[in-house]
Amino acid sequence: MTETSKPPADKSDKPILHPDPRPGAGARLRNYFLTGLVVAGPVAITLWLTWSFVTWVDALVQPFIPMQYRPETYLPWRIPGTGLIIAFLALTMLGFFTANLVGRTLVEFGERLLDRMPLVRSLYKGLKQVFETLFSETGSSFRKVALIEFPSPGMWSLVFLSAPPGQQVSERLPAEEHVSCFMPCTPNPTTGFFFYVPKSRLIELDMSVEAAAKLVMSAGMIQPNGDGQKKLAALAAAAQTVQAAQAAGRAAAEADADAGETPRKAEVAAG
Repeated sequence: MTETSKPPADKSDKPILHPDPRPGAGARLRNYFLTGLVVAGPVAITLWLTWSFVTWVDALVQPFIPMQYRPETYLPWRIPGTGLIIAFLALTMLGFFTANLVGRTLVEFGERLLDRMPLVRSLYKGLKQVFETLFSETGSSFRKVALIEFPSPGMWSLVFLSAPPGQQVSERLPAEEHVSCFMPCTPNPTTGFFFYVPKSRLIELDMSVEAAAKLVMSAGMIQPNGDGQKKLAALAAAAQTVQAAQAAGRAAAEADADAGETPRKAEVAAG
């Protein structure tokens, strides 16, 4: 018998390894352009917003400045920011005089006049409360950030904690301690939901309000520092542990209830 010769192996079956192609000139130009856009974009937008604010304040204040006191009257060019400086000095002087007895008397007299105007009264009081809340040192503002289980079990949302409920609201809430919460929406944090929540349902975070606002506006793309992420993960794990313990407790209670009903059913069947 003749031995059958094996056919030669087909070298074309072996995979051919090619080195990774280097990016072309178009890809490199695209990467350079995107890098430059990331660097220059925030700077350009910040400068544009600052310039727009300065020119807007100048346009509001300069009509009240006499011509002989304007720098452009004596210079061949216009100096931007003059109106902003004058507005800052005027507001500072107004605050200084208001802190004195004479200034407070004049402010109270003006408020009494506005209080007699039906429509203007409501508008003034609302705006005054908003400005006191945002800019006053004694006003209330968002001080803490917390997690709340919303909109469904297992899903957590960031909320900002503000002042505690007033007396009229707290008297009509359940006996448990409640806090005022504002849950912002993404990507516009100025809109959202406001509600009173039992404090026991919140998990307070060691996170600044600014970091939480960036987290909400960026839809999670701008995360806090590494330590904040670890703490957030630890808090979420603790919340899951508490949930698991509560579920186990409910299951044990249901099992005990079923075990207590079984002898009764047997007695009824025997009777």
